[in-house]
Formats: sequence, structure tokens, C-alpha cells
Amino acid sequence: MNLIKVAVGVVNQTPLAWESNKNNIIACIEEAKKQEISLLCLPELCITGYGCEDMFYAQSTCDSALEALEDIVLHTSSIAVCVGLPIRINNHIYNAACLIVNKQIRGFACKKTLANNGIHYETRWFQHWPVGEKTELRIGEFTYPVGDLLFEVGGVKIGFEICEDAWVANRPGRELYLKGCDVILNPTASHFAFFKTQTRERLVQDGSRAFGVAYIYANLLGNEAGRAIFDGDAMIAQAGEMLVSGTRFSYKDYYLTSAVIDLDKIRLEQSLNLFQFKASNAIQVLFDYPEIPPFKNHYALEHWEANGFQKEEEFARAIALALFDYLRKSRSNGWVISLSGGADSSAITALCYLAIEMAVTELGLDGFKQKLKYIKAIQHCNSVAELSAALITNIYQGTQNSSSDTRHSATSLAKDLNTTFYDIDINGLVETYKGLIQGAIGRDLSWQTDDLALQNIQARVRSPSAWLLANINNALLLSTSNRSEASVGYATMDGDTSGSISPIAGIDKHWLRHWLRWLENTGLGGTHKIKGLNAMNNLQPTAELRPLEAKQIDEEDLMPYDLLNAIETSAIRDKKSPTDCLKIMEMEFEGVYTREKLITSIERFFRLFARNQWKRERYAPSFHVDDRNLDPRSWLRFPILSGGFNKEIEEMLEYANNTVKGKRRGKIGF
Repeated sequence: MNLIKVAVGVVNQTPLAWESNKNNIIACIEEAKKQEISLLCLPELCITGYGCEDMFYAQSTCDSALEALEDIVLHTSSIAVCVGLPIRINNHIYNAACLIVNKQIRGFACKKTLANNGIHYETRWFQHWPVGEKTELRIGEFTYPVGDLLFEVGGVKIGFEICEDAWVANRPGRELYLKGCDVILNPTASHFAFFKTQTRERLVQDGSRAFGVAYIYANLLGNEAGRAIFDGDAMIAQAGEMLVSGTRFSYKDYYLTSAVIDLDKIRLEQSLNLFQFKASNAIQVLFDYPEIPPFKNHYALEHWEANGFQKEEEFARAIALALFDYLRKSRSNGWVISLSGGADSSAITALCYLAIEMAVTELGLDGFKQKLKYIKAIQHCNSVAELSAALITNIYQGTQNSSSDTRHSATSLAKDLNTTFYDIDINGLVETYKGLIQGAIGRDLSWQTDDLALQNIQARVRSPSAWLLANINNALLLSTSNRSEASVGYATMDGDTSGSISPIAGIDKHWLRHWLRWLENTGLGGTHKIKGLNAMNNLQPTAELRPLEAKQIDEEDLMPYDLLNAIETSAIRDKKSPTDCLKIMEMEFEGVYTREKLITSIERFFRLFARNQWKRERYAPSFHVDDRNLDPRSWLRFPILSGGFNKEIEEMLEYANNTVKGKRRGKIGF
């Protein structure tokens, strides 16, 4: 039988971290050799890291990548390995995959289709490689083939689709199929988004079926550069059959996912089709594959992927891993969260705790401490609870407008998770600032004349204390803003927006509240529940910035969160006009909200969205989780100054005055 053992190597890399990136790759190769793997595929741009941004322009980046490549080559005896790196040809930079076989570089296949949508900006740094073109690259005394290449390694034809190449209609795999390709390698850097793994799986499985090949897909892992999260998706398929898929959201530096492919089955599949053959002109490489016995590959979803709560699970696992990686890669000593007792700060505290719990579960207590060996305060810890106290700091900052309910919510969660918790009263600070300004302007401030200013000063006064704790501990201050509030500017700049990273700024408040109830009652994997969320889950969201007798409720200040989320999706993600939004909201919320409520909410949303772009420009960077992101740096660009949708809102009001759910009627006023 013509069997080959192949593998995907998943690595957690950091942009421009030359030694650790190289060491992860070499360790992965050495492990593959121990497991007698013949062909190993590592991810796209794994030598440099994917998120180098404008440093791809630097000559030193390409030079250092080639230096690392030469070191990696020395570890590839008796194995064929694909690694990703940028290369410079004729003063242009290309995204390349280098194939190394038995300690020799055999060539560089270059990416033909560059990702230039969403968070990707590859055309800023790289050039598309023209189909069919080939050239050479000199490294020291030797030259190597570069371009649109097919390799024949020990009689096995190996071709490439590099990440975005597989996502376009005219995939390179079609040409490879016509040339009799046996194996397609796809080194990729595909960012995490909810349910995206299902799309990737279809691309891999359908590619293997349509092209009659073994298809090997290797993704990056972890929070690589700050915003994007990579889930470490690894898949191997053969002639339409998924052979194996790997673990996602691992806390390891590297790991392998292996399978045994059957070349005879692949070639039989191709022989049954009638497409015209094309000359391959493959690069010939000598290589001997060891004889191996038949092996039963086992494909199965991870237990948590099959439990019916994929989005809830993915959110927890992606953000927790991102927080853990951000912590260790920034060499910070912990996290600080201003815990108000509300949903946002409670969710972030819970996610930090889950990061600790999941990392310890996978790595073991000693492995966890080794991963964060620079943090001396955790080296004596003997449990997750002790680690939580050492790494998570919460501070509740009450005023005369804070209720006993939110204080109880905050303290009960902190106690349940054993975080370090401080409860301080900042009312005196608020009064001091009020007194200073009242003396300067010559009048008293009152809720009747200065409502917004008096709310904001309370939120802003909380920021210095939280920053002070973060600085004392050399810790990360986490901003507690969510996407719903970001969309309408319902946040105090330099108050609750303070922080170095904004973990949940990509999540709407309506779904976040659902997730918190799920985490309390169902839990991660059906077992990891956080009962300390019970008090918070029984509260109405409130900023608690007005006097208690005002009974301030967020959804009364703004609009119901489910309606806000639906309007935002229609208006911002789908780019619908206010009039079209009204038609859609009438369909979605028939019998739930009055038409007048829908009209006033849509008008309010559009005006607030346009007015508050300056706030979104100043938010801490957010983790990307889906196509509803509002981060202007990586996803949604909008002018800071604009016409504010005035014309479009007037058109909606005119339409509303003349129709009743799409039917003509007499004019009314709103």
C-alpha cells in the first residue's frame, strides 16, 4: 500500500519575536520526526508572525526571516517541511511558503490571492504572484526557484493554496488538479470568528473532493499581535473525506495533528474523472518515504463543539486565550478590572478566571507557572484559586448613587472566584471636583442643569484609582466597554473606557447578558459554571450615575438592547438606510414594540452613531470575533465629522408619516 504519514504543525507565534518563533517551529519539527511524519505543514508567515504590519517593508524583516529559515533547515533531516515567510524579489515583497526536504531548500511557492477585506490589509505590504510565473531567489551562494510552483517529492506531487487562495472562486487547486497533484498544502493565518471553522472545513473537504487530493490545512494559534485571535484550526482531508481535525484554542506553544493518507486512493479518485491533463513541470526532489502499516484515522468534533452551544463556547475560549496571550506577551503581572457589579465587568472578570482555569487544565499547574515564569508572585501558588488571587484584581468604587445590590453583585463574584478585591468610596473625590468647578464658575452644579456632567465625573474619577492599581502591580487594566454602548457612545471617555485592551468591545450587550446566564447555569463544557454570577444576572443593567431615587436603567436611557442590536446590525453591518431599517424592524419586532418606539429608536441610533465616532477612535483595541466589529483600526471606518444622516432620517420620517407598515395613510406627527 502507498501510505504516507503527514501532519499539521500549529504554533503560537508573535510578530518579530525571532528566537521564540524559530524555537516553536524547530520544536514542532523535532516532534514530527519523533512521530515518524514524512510531510509537515506549518502556518502562513510563521517565521515572522502574520501581524508584522508595516515592518514587512523593512529589509531587516526579510533578512531576519531568511536567517531563521537557514537555522530551521538544519533540523529537517528525513522530513519534508513547509514554513511561511516574506521574501523580497525585485524590490517587491511576497508572502511565500518554503518547502524544505531533507535539510535542503527546494523552492518558494508564493501567494496568488491576497486578503484585503475585513481585518486584512495584505495588499498594503505584499504583491500578488502572477499565475504561471517563476523566477529565482539567491540566498548566499545558491539560487532557489520561486513562484507558481509544483513539487514532485519522492514521486508525490505537492502543490500550494496559501490561505486566501482557497477562499476565491478560481482556486489554484483547479490548476493543480489538472497537473495531477497528489497533496495540497494550505499554510494559513485565518483569524477567528464565530462559526468560521465550519466554513474552513467545507473549503478543505470540498477542495479535497473536487481536486481528488489529500488536503492539509494549518492555521496559527493564539492572540498573535493584539487584535486578531487565531484558533489553531488544523485539518487533513482526503478525496472528500475528513480524516482528522485538531484541538482549537490550545494554551500550548505548538502541537501536531497527524493522519495517514492513501496515495492509491487519491490517484484512483483522479482517474475516475475526465478533465484534460496539463503538463506539470514539477520540481523533482529525491525523497524516500518509510513503509508504514495501515492506520485508522479518526475524525470527531471536540466534545464542546458538539454540545449545542458553539457560540457560547467559542466566545469563552477565544477571549480567554486572547487575554492569556496578551498577558504573557506583554509581560504583565496580572489583570485589573473595575468591577461595578454589572454585566460587562463581571463578564471580563469571569473570562480572566476561565483563562487561568483552562490553561491549568491543559498545561498542569507547573506548566502554567512555567509559561508565566516571569511572574514571581504565582510561583508559590498551589491551586487555581490562589492563581486567581495573584493574577486578578477587582476594585469596586462606590458613590452615594451606588446601590447595595451592585456592591453585593461585585463582592459575591469576587468571593466566588477568589480574586483580590478592594471596595473603596470615591464620593469624596467626586465632591472635591464638583467643589473646585463650582468655585471656578461661580455657581452650584445641579441635576436639573448639569445631568450629563455630573454623571461623567463619577465615571472619570474611577479611572485614576484603577490605573494606579495596574501600575503598582505592573498589570493590564481592562476596559469594560461593550459593542452596543460603543455604537451609540454610551460610555465615558477616560472613565469606563480606560484600559489597554477592550476584551468585549466586539460583543453586543443583549447577547452578553445571555452568555452570562449560560455561564452560571450551563457552563463551559457543561461543567465549568460560575455561580457567583447569580446576583448580577438578577439585576437590570444600570450605570448608577444618577441619584438612586431616579432609578436609572440603561435601556431607558438608550433603548431596549435587543432592538439596539438589531438596528445596529441592519444599519452598520448591512449598510441599510433609516427607512429600510424601519421596514426591517417592523418585520422583526411586530407586536413587541410600537411603531413610534421603532421610529424614535432608529432616529436616535443613527444620530448617536454618527456623533460618537470620535469615541470609537479612542477606544482601547478590541478582540475581533465577527463581522459586527466597530473597531475603526481593523474593521469599520467611519468619518469623525459627517452630515449625521440628517437627509436619510428626514426621508425615514417622511416615509413613516405617509405609511402604516408600508401602506399609504394620512400624515401624523412624531
